[in-house]
Amino acid sequence: MDTPSAPLPNPEALKGDGLGCHSGRDAMLEAAAQAGKGGTLDQYAADYPKGPHDQPQSMCPAFGSLRVGLRMRRTQTILSGSACCVYGLTFTSHFYGARRSVGYVPFNSETLVTGKLFEDIRDAVHAQADPSKLDAIVVINLCVPTASGVPLQLLPKSIDGVRVIGIDVPGFGVPTHAEAKDVLAGAMLRYARSEVEAGPVAAPRTGRAQLPTVTLLGEVFPADPVGIGMMLEPMGLAAGPVVPTREWRELYQALDGVAVAALHPFYTASVREFEAAGRPVVGSAPVGHDGTEAWLQAIGTAAGVAQSKIDAAKNRMLPAIRGALAATPIKGRITLSGYEGSELLVARLLIESGADVRYVGSACPRTPWSDADRQWLEARGVHVQFRASLEQDLAAMHEFKPDLAIGTTPVVQAAKQRSTPALYFTNLISARPLMGPAGAGSLAAVINAAIGNKARFDAMKDFFGDTGEGYKSGVWQDVPQEHPEFREHTRRQVIKLIKRRKAEEMI
Repeated sequence: MDTPSAPLPNPEALKGDGLGCHSGRDAMLEAAAQAGKGGTLDQYAADYPKGPHDQPQSMCPAFGSLRVGLRMRRTQTILSGSACCVYGLTFTSHFYGARRSVGYVPFNSETLVTGKLFEDIRDAVHAQADPSKLDAIVVINLCVPTASGVPLQLLPKSIDGVRVIGIDVPGFGVPTHAEAKDVLAGAMLRYARSEVEAGPVAAPRTGRAQLPTVTLLGEVFPADPVGIGMMLEPMGLAAGPVVPTREWRELYQALDGVAVAALHPFYTASVREFEAAGRPVVGSAPVGHDGTEAWLQAIGTAAGVAQSKIDAAKNRMLPAIRGALAATPIKGRITLSGYEGSELLVARLLIESGADVRYVGSACPRTPWSDADRQWLEARGVHVQFRASLEQDLAAMHEFKPDLAIGTTPVVQAAKQRSTPALYFTNLISARPLMGPAGAGSLAAVINAAIGNKARFDAMKDFFGDTGEGYKSGVWQDVPQEHPEFREHTRRQVIKLIKRRKAEEMI
């Protein structure tokens, strides 16, 4: 049903010039607060606290929300932002396999500051709201529309039965793209919970489960829910849907679970919705022997399962996991970092496989649902760094001199320049089964093979030497010659400039 338009929350905020990305984080935060977005930004600051530095170096956070929307059936995603941002996000989404178009509402300075952009978005939503094709439309404000106060909350809640969800995902308010997944997942759960409270809702496509289900919170390898289901079966439980879900009606099933397994611990907004629905939330995940034992006990207790059944599940799964770990040992020192949220889980699995893990860095924040993993790792001498910066990841690699560095693209690049084998966490590590017996032996082959490539890196280093490094980088017809006198001249000029600026500050 259409909702009549309401007055803008702060008309005065639209009378000035529109802000661009060049304005800087502080200016855009201040503008967004003045434009009526203060409550939203305060909630983000509470849900996704930043670290000792500003925020981790990562891709545009909005990619997380965009990806969640694009992976859902019968869901249209529309972006509202600068054309350059929309181009980059659209390119990245298709690079990662999006199979549908991304909607875009363009704007200029005039439509932005006069409020016409909001009207254009509203018209676009009405034009797309076809109930025969869509269950939901997601509209995402990027940085500039958020800072300018484009009021997506005033969009109709539904049009001809098509749900409309408007969210703000500015780079200056949401730290990482992982947490942006939670922004949309939480908004969808809130909407779905209001529907459940209002009356009967659609059953899952595959029908209701015969056993009580455990909802899985966090994107995991496709085989992991199957393995988790096998671990839950002796307790009379089944694996429920994975949140973020692949279609709208799965949200109802997720809310209907007897417990929620926060496999990825940063879904703060989603947890809030599950707790509001009266569902207990359990942290960590069934990784390795110790992790699986603790997780089965916690899930069984939260779901009200008899201890005898919990013990039966342990007796069925733990020997198989112990055997898989023993059969596929990992030998070598490893530093690990990433931005997916599963870094601590992977580190636990590596340690139980025999690896010497010295450092774990995660771009995500510390939360109550990662405490069990943190405590387990720290008890084994591992330095755990939440909200890790690239500089901290690189410093750990230089300090601990690992046989293998697992990390983000720049960490992998830096490691290989030092002749240290390295693996990209997102594509080569997190995209593997990690849970239960299947996960116990999934990492050994790729890890041991990578460590075994050390001699190849040394051979290449010996062959190429320092070619292409420093002033020799690039393509040259002749061998470049260093000119230290030029560098010294520049250094003196910089020192003079710094002294001049300091003198001006004292005036």
